[in-house]
Amino acid sequence: MSPYIPWENYFWIGFVGAACALLFAWYQKKKVMTFSEGSDTMKKIAASIREGANAYLRRQYSTVAKVFLVVFVILLVIAFGSNGEMLSKFTPFAFVTGGVWSMLAGFIGMKIATNSNARTAQAASEGLNKGLRVAFSSGSVMGFTVVGLGMLDISIWYFLLYYAFGITDATTLANIMVMNGMGASFMALFARVGGGIYTKAADVGADLVGKVEAGIPEDDPRNPATIADNVGDNVGDVAGMGADLYESYVGSILATFSLSAVAGHGFAGILLPMLLAVEGIICSIIGSFFVRTKENADQKSLLRSLRTGTYLAAILAAVIAAPLTILVLDSWGVYVAILAGLVGGCAIGYFTEYYTSDTYKPTQKLAASSETGSATVIIGGISLGLKSTLASILIVAAAVLLSYFAAGGSLQVVDEAGLFTAEFNRGLYGIGIAGVGMLSTLGITLATDAYGPVADNAGGIAEMSGLPEEVRERTDALDSLGNTTAATGKGFAIGSASLTALALLVSYVDIVQTKTPQVLNFTLTSPTVLVGLFIGAMLTFVFSAFTMSAVQTAAQSIVVEVRRQFREISGIMDGLADPDYASCVALCTKGALHEMVVPALLAIIVPLATGLVLGPTGVVGLLGGVSVTGFAMAVFMSNAGGAWDNAKKYIESGHHGGKGSECHKAA
Repeated sequence: MSPYIPWENYFWIGFVGAACALLFAWYQKKKVMTFSEGSDTMKKIAASIREGANAYLRRQYSTVAKVFLVVFVILLVIAFGSNGEMLSKFTPFAFVTGGVWSMLAGFIGMKIATNSNARTAQAASEGLNKGLRVAFSSGSVMGFTVVGLGMLDISIWYFLLYYAFGITDATTLANIMVMNGMGASFMALFARVGGGIYTKAADVGADLVGKVEAGIPEDDPRNPATIADNVGDNVGDVAGMGADLYESYVGSILATFSLSAVAGHGFAGILLPMLLAVEGIICSIIGSFFVRTKENADQKSLLRSLRTGTYLAAILAAVIAAPLTILVLDSWGVYVAILAGLVGGCAIGYFTEYYTSDTYKPTQKLAASSETGSATVIIGGISLGLKSTLASILIVAAAVLLSYFAAGGSLQVVDEAGLFTAEFNRGLYGIGIAGVGMLSTLGITLATDAYGPVADNAGGIAEMSGLPEEVRERTDALDSLGNTTAATGKGFAIGSASLTALALLVSYVDIVQTKTPQVLNFTLTSPTVLVGLFIGAMLTFVFSAFTMSAVQTAAQSIVVEVRRQFREISGIMDGLADPDYASCVALCTKGALHEMVVPALLAIIVPLATGLVLGPTGVVGLLGGVSVTGFAMAVFMSNAGGAWDNAKKYIESGHHGGKGSECHKAA
């Protein structure tokens, strides 16, 4: 690392990356909007979905705004009451802006998704490749908006702190900016939980009563919950996911800022993750032009078309990262850490595809289990999800060890004073930069993820508007692929979050040791650490239980309402009367917003209570327990869900009796 280059003056590169991403997102949006929405019926259905999604988000944002206001006031009191000693006076504002940008990322992605669904259906009626291009372009708007806004957010804060307020110390600046990522995490928590409850409640209600009890196709216009189901795809799998991955993206970069300061890399180490993010944006733009397929393509071909774009972007990013790393830090070891993240991300993506795509044996075997009823499908899906954690955890473990030692980490953890050694902190920086490497090509990775809900909506619109069967077959193929890419996107987010969490956890220990007069016992033999571990493990399961219970409660209300309409509104099944779609949308909205509060607050209150009772050592145990069990639980749920959904699609495509068969009902 050259001491003569003022790296702190080169952060304008973040604005360049933001401009590239946002201009490309705008270009993709303009391209999507040139396509036709189809018939008047298709336009009317799309408008209903848009209206429901917008109504939900308005109520969700107004609810979350009240919570943000309370937290902002608390942070303000702490920061100004302690005269900046406990918290920087900039921290409350960094927290709020992080939440606002996270919200904006999800909102913009949802707006383009709800304007692309009918266009995708119409494009699919003209050809599979055209349908893929429209849906993928819509997903690209989401992907590049997230990374563009992330770069813009970080760059604006850096320039304000460094040039406007004169904060030129790398450690102080990095610690303030980390709180921006906390605000994004806070918003993502509510967006993901609330949107997830909505979409699953609507999905369960629509499928159980419509498909199984009434025996009508998915997204049949006679089903009162079909509009709510399609709205759910947007508020949960687009808006919620956008806020979630914005948080992962920004959080990994800002965590590495903080780790750079304690590792002694200064502004050079802070600049490197920014450079990686910018080159990842450019490589993702290049890779997106290589996503195309042939007509009558099977799932394997569709997967290959998306892999071509994502793998090309990753390879280009890996090549360009070498000279950047040598120029800024003059360290081949840090470059190896970046490679570990990039390769690890691609490997997680591959194994996620293996366990969730019906191209491979695990999902095909799961579909075959439907021949003996729904119980064996449930057991098989749980088994598949549990088994799939093996690959992801081993990949992340390998990435952690490789990045730690390659970046200069050593087995000597603490010095005579009980503080972490410089070599240990450099190893932590390697873990953080591996997380940045894993998410550096998030633009195209998220594009392949966000296109899935658009394709799902397109299938619903095709069904409801009476388009030919071949159109539904094309949209089903795109939707099935979307289930796999959605699980892949979650895999990237989970993997990078685990790397970032591990690095930040140890960084937290370092800060506590520095600020505390006595040496604290953070070893596993400490009773408070052990108790914290148990509480952390418990928190993962209880949080999951609350969210699943929330889905159950909301879904039950939808099931009751759909049954009531089938029973009381005469002429629905004959197509002579229209269902009351609005009542199901309203029930889902009310249920999701009401049920999201407890699990979201649980994730905030338990760590605070643990800190008050057990102190810093208990918090470290809790964070360690949450990180390990949360990672495993997230991979299990994501992959089991994707496999179940694709097993159902596999049967619907004509295997094991096809649509309407006993196997289909079981699945």
